[in-house]
Amino acid sequence: MDPGEELLEVIELPPGGPPPEDLADEVAEVELDEEEEEEEEQWETEDEDGDVEENMEAMRDHSELTFSRHSKAVFCVSLDAGSSSLVVTGGEDDQAFVWRLSDGEVVLHCAGHKDSVISASFSHDSSMVATGDMSGLIMVWKLETRKRVWSFEVGDLQWMAWHPVAPVLLAGTDEGSVWMWKVPGGECKTFPSPGSQATCGVILPDGKRAVVGYEDGTVRVWDLKQGSPLHVVKGAEGHCGPLTCVACDRNGSLVLTGSVDCTVKLLNTTTGKVVGVLCMGSSTRGCEDGEELPAVEASANSVESVAFCHVVPQTVVMGVMGRGVMGVISLSLSPLSLSISPQAGIVQLRWECHTALLYTASLDGVVRMWDARTGSMQSEYRGHRAEILDFAVNKEASAIVTASGDHTAKVFCLQQPDR
Repeated sequence: MDPGEELLEVIELPPGGPPPEDLADEVAEVELDEEEEEEEEQWETEDEDGDVEENMEAMRDHSELTFSRHSKAVFCVSLDAGSSSLVVTGGEDDQAFVWRLSDGEVVLHCAGHKDSVISASFSHDSSMVATGDMSGLIMVWKLETRKRVWSFEVGDLQWMAWHPVAPVLLAGTDEGSVWMWKVPGGECKTFPSPGSQATCGVILPDGKRAVVGYEDGTVRVWDLKQGSPLHVVKGAEGHCGPLTCVACDRNGSLVLTGSVDCTVKLLNTTTGKVVGVLCMGSSTRGCEDGEELPAVEASANSVESVAFCHVVPQTVVMGVMGRGVMGVISLSLSPLSLSISPQAGIVQLRWECHTALLYTASLDGVVRMWDARTGSMQSEYRGHRAEILDFAVNKEASAIVTASGDHTAKVFCLQQPDR
């Protein structure tokens, strides 16, 4: 040891220790281990780079405009039926706003609600907008004057819908009654409760009938003029769980009903007969003997949205939230014709008016465009940081407006594939 050198550590070798060549092998092993660790670290870095790219894609915002006036989750969104130039949104912050699609400028603040606004939509001629909150307060505003022209309070609200050709409003409540008003006159008619929550409803295109689904699995076709049920679908013909959604075809002769029992029923509105049952998954257990599904199983595989295609005859679609599965069904080729997995639970789906293109909104905050003829995804639109709770497509299929749990509504310009 040279003078001035510092002694760091003394290692004592046992008597008769390993020969020099063994020590060399041990050193070589240590070096190899270090090289392997370096290689592992290199691979980990490459994987992390891939994750970063994936995360960057997930964080990308494809929207043209973000509406940020809500301070909590945005529950509902609708476009005006005429020019599709106005949007109305309602949210958990007890607020509703009417704003311009082009620039997000607020044209009407629908103030005065006492609870979360869960329904908001324009009348058939876009002259009025109605907003309803969970407590049952419904208000109607005239867009020309920006003034409130009518209000009414019912029990806890479940849903609300405008008449297709008249200034008439329909609403379903927790206690099961369905209310109908002429607005702004206020003339009122009620359709009695069967003792079960009125969970969903739709006015048929003839304007004379409405189909309402209930928590007990029954479906009623109501005569709006007489205020009496034309048909009641119950028992083995009905669902074995609460109804979640209902939709009619273009002329109102057929209706689709979806339920937490993971089935869709096809109902002839003229005869009141169920003419088809569409199932997705094994959650129909218990339906044959009338047993209700356990709450956990039901909520995990609920059919959340159904719709008729107006372009391809006898084609319908159903979306399941828990399993993230969408079924496109040709009624002439049933059972299930095409099953698509959009990667996340489906909250809502909509057809384009004049094509076989389909849009889904999911719990992962993404809107996806599908070609229903092939099942292939055409585009996806990202930007939300939470689940999408509602969305609307304009008549020209040039824009989508979304409502999300991230407190925003967004406008996406659609890139259309070749048709």
